[in-house]
Amino acid sequence: MDLYDVMRTTFAAREFTDEAVSDSTLRSILDNARFAPSGGNRQGWKVIVVRDDNTREALVPLIRPALQRYMAQVLNGESPWNTINETSLTDEEIATVEVPDWRIRALTHAPVVLFIFVDLAQVASFDRHLDHVGVISGASIYPFVWNILLAARNEGLGGTPTTFIGAAEAQLQELLGVPSQMAFAAMIPLGRPVKQLTRLTRKPVDEFAVLERWGGELLGK
Repeated sequence: MDLYDVMRTTFAAREFTDEAVSDSTLRSILDNARFAPSGGNRQGWKVIVVRDDNTREALVPLIRPALQRYMAQVLNGESPWNTINETSLTDEEIATVEVPDWRIRALTHAPVVLFIFVDLAQVASFDRHLDHVGVISGASIYPFVWNILLAARNEGLGGTPTTFIGAAEAQLQELLGVPSQMAFAAMIPLGRPVKQLTRLTRKPVDEFAVLERWGGELLGK
């Protein structure tokens, strides 16, 4: 596919056919994704490929609490899991929201599930002492995650980077035998989408790009 076509049609796929994803296809996807940039070119990523049914089942209760709070906050008109605006909901109110099993299993029981971790001993966290949640370390892992999705799209596959299970990182590390210095970055359910979207809606450039400083003139056409 043309590069721009891939970029404009790589959507968040969450429903898949039963078609298996072979190891050879995964190797091709990762072989191309590995050329993503990372801080110091240290490439501190590790990928765990999950197909085992017991592991999939163990993921369900780990994801449920985070998704429950997410859904509750959305229903309450909030931006979920936000570090600037805390929720107005009580734990009791969040506990009343039902999370359908199918919503979780659509992710955990995709044809294959990829877990992406990054070695914290290999990233530069320039914002580590700032008074907000750190985001800069993500520059050394999320280009790789996005390259996986672009490569998957080029293979006719799809997926989405989910992070609900990040709220249970310690339990996930224990489940998969991951060392504590390896931070969870993304869980990618991957497979052949039930439906291929080819027309996505995104904000126009004029809504987010300005010249020279915050509030500056719009980037010219």
